[in-house]
Amino acid sequence: MSSTTTLQKAGDPTGNPGDGQSSDGLKAGLKNRHLSMIAIGGVIGAGLFVGSGGGIAKAGPAILVSYALVGAMVVFVMRMLGEMAAASPNSGSFSAYADRALGRWAGFSIGWLYWFFWVVVLAVEATAGAVILEGWVPAVPQWAWALIVMAVLTVTNLGSVASYGEFEFWFAGIKVVAIGAFVVIGMLAVFGVLPGSDNPGAGFAHLTDAGGFMPNGWGSILTGVLMVVFSFMGSEIVTLAAGESENPRRAVTKATNSVIWRIGVFYLGSIFIVLTLLPWNDESIVKKGSYVAALDSIGIAHAGQIMNVIVLTAVLSCLNSGLYTASRMAFSLGERGDAPKAFAKVNKKGVPTAAILGSVVFGFVAVYFNYAFKDTVFNFLLNSSGAIALFVWLVICLTQLRMRKILVREAPEKLTVKMWLFPYLTWATAAMISFVLAYMVYDKDNRETVMLSLLVAAVVLVIGVVRDRRRKAVAASAASVEA
Repeated sequence: MSSTTTLQKAGDPTGNPGDGQSSDGLKAGLKNRHLSMIAIGGVIGAGLFVGSGGGIAKAGPAILVSYALVGAMVVFVMRMLGEMAAASPNSGSFSAYADRALGRWAGFSIGWLYWFFWVVVLAVEATAGAVILEGWVPAVPQWAWALIVMAVLTVTNLGSVASYGEFEFWFAGIKVVAIGAFVVIGMLAVFGVLPGSDNPGAGFAHLTDAGGFMPNGWGSILTGVLMVVFSFMGSEIVTLAAGESENPRRAVTKATNSVIWRIGVFYLGSIFIVLTLLPWNDESIVKKGSYVAALDSIGIAHAGQIMNVIVLTAVLSCLNSGLYTASRMAFSLGERGDAPKAFAKVNKKGVPTAAILGSVVFGFVAVYFNYAFKDTVFNFLLNSSGAIALFVWLVICLTQLRMRKILVREAPEKLTVKMWLFPYLTWATAAMISFVLAYMVYDKDNRETVMLSLLVAAVVLVIGVVRDRRRKAVAASAASVEA
């Protein structure tokens, strides 16, 4: 078997270098500026703005170590994924690579789990956006706002991949500008050189003046890891979108190489500013949110409403990308025969309409559960999808270990991006992810989430293995008849 044929099975539907429109029917409508902003904005979720206060309260300034550890883990995972995606751009990304490297059961399982994760996220983010919008326009009930934002972004995704890219370009742009401005203004205030600032500017003193850098001990760093890890989910979206770009290999390589500074600036940089503007145990950090508290300390008027606009943008961005990501994974699964065939069909604009509608319908149902059965059905959906991000990252590690050998043997010229210190750093990353999952089982606040996620994963895995065995049995039977 030639290397071209083999790598087509690994996920490159065209067998060419990956430029232009692929033969799967998806249109290469994403421009380089779209991919660049998707890559930058993909790591900035609403969780960064909303959830960071809780992490600071638990770990104090040591939360920076938690962010650094998770950030390093994401950088390594993205490097592995970038290696495979640059060699073989595909809308199914890691699911298609797992299919080739680990077996059909693996691609089926992780693909459906990832789809499940994002359709639940649709409901979570729609509700979060609805809370903000209801505060501005209380005449419209919260559930109606949730349906409205989902409907609008569904229309956006149904239009064309270019319309998705354009919306995400501006959504991500607002997030990037906002955090960039926050870091610059905050740094000036930290050193007391910001004109009109109400913050006296203590320099780096607040990192140690309230019980030291690690006031709650080493264990708080691990607790912080559990609190911040899920805010990083979404960095892998660019590798799915690359398959519909003008130059997939270049887009993936650029995104992979820039992930270090993106995480450094947007996560570590912005949290560092919060911790240097205020003591970590300041009550306003939890009460108002870390960014609002920091802006208030400077004296910026209407900080709460400014942050609401930014959080709403982050929510809409996550909804837009979540629907895109879920639909493309459903499309890829349909192409490989692991989902209804209708999911693999595209319209004249190259848009997988059935995959989008199938994903959004589940999202609408999840929104209904959030309002009708919040403490039962929706709580189960939320908890059972909570640890899937870590499962995905672990599978990426295991897949890359096998795919590297396949690429070296069959198409070494396609290894334009390489994982550092292979295979040692890959194994170390897998071990770290496994440790985080084990610690979640130990931690009583996260135990239910990881156990329910493992239950759902086990069910999907069993289905995948059974399907794979049946497929092989049918193939063997057909071969014996032909013989």
